[in-house]
Amino acid sequence: MKNYFDLTDRVALVTGCSTGLGVQMAKALASQGANIVCLARRKEKVEENAAMLEKEYGVKAIGVVCDVTDTESVEAAVDEVVAKMGRIDILINNAGTGAVAPAEQISDAQFQNELDIDLFGTFKMARAVANKAMIPAGYGRIINIASMYGLVGNKIAPASPYHAAKGGVVNLTRALACEWGEKGINVNAICPGYFETPLTKETLDTEFFQNYARTMIPLSRYGKEGELDTAAIFLSSPASTYVNGVILPIDGGYTAL
Repeated sequence: MKNYFDLTDRVALVTGCSTGLGVQMAKALASQGANIVCLARRKEKVEENAAMLEKEYGVKAIGVVCDVTDTESVEAAVDEVVAKMGRIDILINNAGTGAVAPAEQISDAQFQNELDIDLFGTFKMARAVANKAMIPAGYGRIINIASMYGLVGNKIAPASPYHAAKGGVVNLTRALACEWGEKGINVNAICPGYFETPLTKETLDTEFFQNYARTMIPLSRYGKEGELDTAAIFLSSPASTYVNGVILPIDGGYTAL
């Protein structure tokens, strides 16, 4: 029986792979046989996560230190990955941050930082991986992790820089899909809604958020660990050959309201 989602021997580079959704998606791809590059700023975390993936899934995994806002760091990191792994088939652009404050109180530095990490960092990684690995190979899968907040506004947590940056990621995805599709590179975006991570669980479990979820999310709850996995696997796999430039909300229906 054919396994449409087999990623054996593929190499997947996951940014922001120190905690949270990055690690969850790395596990998901490893479960399908992909070799994993855990990339983030904290050396001890990426090396710890790489060791965990090798032990639990029997794949090859390495940790690479990189600051996605620093062009030289990005270029050097991608060179290191190509040297050690020989290829990069899949890039998950997951590194991100989030400034929460009323728009009238947001500083220039906060807004710039958000754009530098979430939007410009996403572009820098995509550019380097495309140039050094995917265009030469004539094959690639790039998955940009945007946000449902890149599609709509919100009234629970003022975060205008985040909305702006993730909205930029959404249309950057479409632009790169149009440019690189003929080069064998499929570029798509996932727009997660509220998801449980070690950083968000305490907030999401409050009575205030539970009431908000019942009002604003058609499924009346936040996303649980693992509920993003199948989308990442699908968009990384041979099963998504003709899927390009797609913006996929995984938000329990939040953006349907």
